Amino acid sequence: MHNPPNQAPSEQLKIVIVGHVDHGKSTFVGRLLHDTGSLPEGKLEQLEAAAQRRGVPFEWANLMDALQAERDQNITIDTAQIWFQTRRRQYVIIDAPGHKEFLKNMITGAAHAQAALLLIDAAEGVQEQSRRHGYLLHLLGIRQIAVLINKMDLADYAQERYREIAHAFGSFLQTVGVTPACFIPIAAKHGDNIAARSAAMSWWQGPTVLEALDQFEPAQPPTGQPLRFPIQDIYRFDHRRVLAGRIEAGTLHVGDRLVFSPTNKVSTVKTIERWNAPASTQAEAGESIGVTLTEQVFVERGAVGALETDPPYELSRFKARLFWMGRAPMAADKAYKLKLATQEVECQIEAIERVLDSSTLETLARTEPWVGRNEVAELTLRTKRPIAFDTHAEIIPMGRFVIVDGLEVSGGGIITADNYPRRSADSLQKSHNIYWSHGKVTMSQRALRNGHLGRVVWLTGLSASGKSTISAELERELFNLGRQVYTLDGDNVRHGLCSDLGFSARDRKENIRRVGETAKLLADAGLVCITAFISPYREDRDMVRQLLPSGTFIEVYVNAPVNVCEQRDPKGLYAKARTNQIKEFTGISAPYEIPLQPEIELRTDQLTVAESVARIVEYLNAEKVQPAEGDPHPSDYWTASGI
Repeated sequence: MHNPPNQAPSEQLKIVIVGHVDHGKSTFVGRLLHDTGSLPEGKLEQLEAAAQRRGVPFEWANLMDALQAERDQNITIDTAQIWFQTRRRQYVIIDAPGHKEFLKNMITGAAHAQAALLLIDAAEGVQEQSRRHGYLLHLLGIRQIAVLINKMDLADYAQERYREIAHAFGSFLQTVGVTPACFIPIAAKHGDNIAARSAAMSWWQGPTVLEALDQFEPAQPPTGQPLRFPIQDIYRFDHRRVLAGRIEAGTLHVGDRLVFSPTNKVSTVKTIERWNAPASTQAEAGESIGVTLTEQVFVERGAVGALETDPPYELSRFKARLFWMGRAPMAADKAYKLKLATQEVECQIEAIERVLDSSTLETLARTEPWVGRNEVAELTLRTKRPIAFDTHAEIIPMGRFVIVDGLEVSGGGIITADNYPRRSADSLQKSHNIYWSHGKVTMSQRALRNGHLGRVVWLTGLSASGKSTISAELERELFNLGRQVYTLDGDNVRHGLCSDLGFSARDRKENIRRVGETAKLLADAGLVCITAFISPYREDRDMVRQLLPSGTFIEVYVNAPVNVCEQRDPKGLYAKARTNQIKEFTGISAPYEIPLQPEIELRTDQLTVAESVARIVEYLNAEKVQPAEGDPHPSDYWTASGI
């Protein structure tokens, strides 16, 4: 990438350059850099000397040949950024490839552009790819577009040829809702109408390319829109949890009450953090920041922060307009990954309203619901769990998504308007008058009375690994030792507390959240709460750990190989899962994420139940009960039991 020149204008505009393969994009960019004085000193001479040594004529396109593969294939295959400047402003060119195989790179590059230059070869005329690029620019929300009719030298600089192409392509663009700022005839190889007017085209009285660019206006940061703060990652510094991300819209202030969709956790912004910059009380759209919260709520990557008074939509189905680039057609019965902001979720086609040819915009007659390569579809997508979004017309970054098939970005689209229900602020808002009630008996006082600390012993492992058996024996052993103890069993809570939940990933998460909140209350009451749950997802177990005071959560990994669990199989569940009678069965058709650093690991294919229980009791006995500052001495109680 070329570094911006010294003392460059402070204003900046990002532009994308698109066009059919071989329509002269690389030549145009090379000439543009030269004519604006943006080449590093001696670069042109170096390239001319290299061409002379190779015995080939110098080509302006060589300035863009940063990769050997480009020289071998004679096509641009990567997205690059190049700087140049005019008197008015500094420009960043996002050079997007035009070859069909690399359309996905164009979407990546164009997604951040504020204006576009679309090149058409005067000799070849409008091609399929030209029309697709026009449609994609519209789809991505780029409204400032100039069409450059290149290689006018190959058409004898004929005004009639210019008019023919401008009329044909202008008519097409109107059908997709695009009105170009201008059509400029150029000959990039000779520099005609790029930085200076062409003597060979005296009939052209319109702007040069640079003049047209300087007439474009930078997009204003969407600071006046509703706040949208997608969370990129969570960092821990000392005892602080910093939620990091980029503000896509709106303005954020210290003291703002935020709701994090789609979990609907609510908290208040305590601080706004910046990297290598002092903290401040405000941040705006376009800034990458971190925030800390006054109330520690469980928030993870993908959550979207918004003001309680103006939340995004939170749904699992929406209407969209999608451009498909995948090698295989997009099929209605197949699951794909949808990425929107920092969210990632599985999705499927629910319904297809119509499919269009992207180069002609003609509706395709089709009896089966699928979308082919380079086709546009108006459809309804259904996600496996609710996601936070806005329509593209409301907030562009929150209404634009990509579809991943396997490991490849295979489609891109926008969310279109519909009669979506938006959750009201009242339904999201917790009363500010609700506080955690602290009684006159503290946790440490209960511990001194009981002779042990309140704890959550969380047994996790595959079905039939031994969790329920160990938990039952552990409860009896601790009870016999005089401890206050109670077991929450996975099957038992499904009869009441969680009887409304199924076994999807979302319902499993909610099941664990409810159990975690219940276990928290039991531990606060001074009990040793034992839980026996498969709890297959690491992030769900971490969520419960974060609910509890430090050191209260004891993760016990009940580790038994799948083949051992299948041999035991007391409920016959594995056999049913193998014959597809049970779907989403952990260890067979659904994943189990092993604990990374459990407090205790029990290899139940090697340990007896008694040995397993003894290890947990030994761990608990190592913890000493100490009076907290201000608490009475144990002798002041009616009794002071110990183990």
